[in-house]
Amino acid sequence: MLASRNSSSHPVSFILLGIPGLENSQFWIAFPFCAMYAVAIIGNIAVLHIIRIDHTLHEPMYLFLAMLATTDLVLSSSTQPKMLAIFWFHAHEIEYHACLIQVFFIHAFSSVESGVLMAMALDRYVAICFPLHHSSILTPAVVGKLGAAVMMRALLWVSPFCIMVSRMPFCPNQVIPQSYCEHMAVLKLVCADTRVNRAYGLFAAFSVVGFDMIVISISYVMILRTVLGLPSGEARLKAFGTCASHICVILALYIPALFTFLTHRFGHHVPRAVHIMFANLYLLVPPMLNPIIYGVRTKQIRNRVIQGCCGKLP
Repeated sequence: MLASRNSSSHPVSFILLGIPGLENSQFWIAFPFCAMYAVAIIGNIAVLHIIRIDHTLHEPMYLFLAMLATTDLVLSSSTQPKMLAIFWFHAHEIEYHACLIQVFFIHAFSSVESGVLMAMALDRYVAICFPLHHSSILTPAVVGKLGAAVMMRALLWVSPFCIMVSRMPFCPNQVIPQSYCEHMAVLKLVCADTRVNRAYGLFAAFSVVGFDMIVISISYVMILRTVLGLPSGEARLKAFGTCASHICVILALYIPALFTFLTHRFGHHVPRAVHIMFANLYLLVPPMLNPIIYGVRTKQIRNRVIQGCCGKLP
């Protein structure tokens, strides 16, 4: 049942449909989503635990990895519990302020995730191009400041469009045809001129991702130049190997994010069910894959996991 409006210009709640067109299949679709969410939670908590107890991992690369794991936990948990409740228990209603909070967490921590990947690219650049000065350049204090800057950027960039939406009048239609509250989906329910909101949303998205991608690209161009100048083929292979995990994580985040972003704004001929499925996977697949990628490809973490499985992990 649609909730009534209160004395202000916003509704009491919204209705999240889930995946329009696949209502009869949502119950079964929820099982793989639940499995992926469980892998994301267990994997990222395991990464955080391993980094916390192993003091040899208190290095910039692993501190950034801990930031990434924390971000993945928040990002996946901001949508998946409600999504599973919709699929399994038909709990479609979401309170107005809870919806805006979900909008904030999704976009803010997507920005944080992109920023952490940028910081990890800088770490790889310093480690490979200036190996003798790595520990003196990226001290724990510098790592902490980079993490704080990434978080502050997310707060400053995302807060304005959440505040702008909260001050706008909404139409009687309170139905959001997807599984979670997202800025553009909520904006479509506004009964007012939303051009400023849309323009700012585009500016925030392109400025964050654009800046991060430029820094990542420049870092890897410099890394490539340095690696190709190494005299030994084995040394080149080892240097590329240290970057492989990071490149895989970047692709896992940006490819579905780009598809979701473009189809939401320009993909009018893309079936809605396809768009919604990609939007759901975009917030779940990277948090699930990141600990697997780093767990498989990072020797120190892989060894700690093996020790833990054998009962030797403290």
